[in-house]
Amino acid sequence: MDLHLEFAAGEGRRDGLERALRDAVRDGRLAPGVSLPATRRLAEELGVSRGTVKAAYDQLVAEGYLTARQGAGTQVAALPSVDAEPPGAHARARVPRFDLRPGSPDVGTFPADAWLRALRRAVATAPSAAYDYGDPRGRIELRTALSDYLGRARGVLAPPERIVITSGYVQALSLVTRVLDGASIAMEDPGLPFHREVVRRAGGQVVPVGVDERGARVEELSDRHEVSAVVVTPAHQYPIGVTLHPERRRALTDWARARDGLIVEDDYDGEFRYDRQPVGALQGMAPGQVVYVGTASKTLGPALRLGWMVLPPHLVDAVADAKLHSDFHTETIGQLALAELITSHAYDRHVRACRLRYRRRRDRLVELLGARRTVRGIAAGLHALVEVSDEAEILARAGEAGLAVGHLGEHWHEPGVAAPAGRTQGLVVGYGTPREPVFEEALAVLGRVLEGR
Repeated sequence: MDLHLEFAAGEGRRDGLERALRDAVRDGRLAPGVSLPATRRLAEELGVSRGTVKAAYDQLVAEGYLTARQGAGTQVAALPSVDAEPPGAHARARVPRFDLRPGSPDVGTFPADAWLRALRRAVATAPSAAYDYGDPRGRIELRTALSDYLGRARGVLAPPERIVITSGYVQALSLVTRVLDGASIAMEDPGLPFHREVVRRAGGQVVPVGVDERGARVEELSDRHEVSAVVVTPAHQYPIGVTLHPERRRALTDWARARDGLIVEDDYDGEFRYDRQPVGALQGMAPGQVVYVGTASKTLGPALRLGWMVLPPHLVDAVADAKLHSDFHTETIGQLALAELITSHAYDRHVRACRLRYRRRRDRLVELLGARRTVRGIAAGLHALVEVSDEAEILARAGEAGLAVGHLGEHWHEPGVAAPAGRTQGLVVGYGTPREPVFEEALAVLGRVLEGR
């Protein structure tokens, strides 16, 4: 290994070497367990005698900074921190025993074998130019594959030249907000607070628009003349779980055409519809007014950091330029692998298998709670809303039982567990997150928490 060791002017060689090694261990540049070079090799690299290096090593072994064992060489010792806590204490504090929070799929279902096959084929056939800087819109292979897939599976009009690949939904939302340059953007209330913060940090002004049993209350936009864009989750509203009613779909697209406004469609779990065929994307009704955003986060896994936007023609160049000056382009190899996964239809097979698995989980949740609780939003997605009378009390019991669960109070534009009169209270239960072996036990704990046992 190569070592970067700095010697101060006027230091003796042995003293300087001891001090440089000691500083490297203290500040973490030399991590615990790292093997140091042999004395002869380090002496040659530093231009000092082997005896100087051996003496420095011996001194630091005596001080506890290094360890030396016959046959194992010299290694960096693990130093205790002044304010050290028991091993794993922080992790235990953050990781619940049972996790029914919404937002993530069961990452244990990631199709590792299919992904590896796709990756091998993609790398084997990729041109050398694929390893260079690329188009900020993304690889044409993936944009072409998505054009076909989104058209047949989600009803999206998606020519490859109007698709921009992103590092997930958050980047897509941020890029659109930046292009709108300080616009007032309506967002569903309740909705995900993190997404509201993304809009604010990208320079947008957030305006709440209410949600009821028919989805976003589009009529509220008529008096908000400052609003030039609206972000909606029409297939499966987050977190209420309703589908945007057809009349409101038409009203929303009419609003966008009349105001020259923009609709950002977050299709975060559109593939997972259980009681009938998936509801087609809103974008197909008004491709000139809708920015369609989808990702692989729920179907494959958030770690891939792959998302996509289908843009109206007049926004493509501006968004591509914003992408260029954000991170130049999304990493290439994953794009090629996903393109291969889609064109081979392995992606479709994986989505169908996941849909069946999550439907079974949904059915178990409804079986457990449906007779005793109002459970909403169960027709699709990876979460359901379980109505309760007192969120604070239920959350306290859940914490004592080691159960983590979302709650509606944190999603309002004016959040709080103590809900004002008339505001719905409920638990947002994600049934995608737990691994299969613990899912049944997590549901049993949820049932006992809700019953007060």
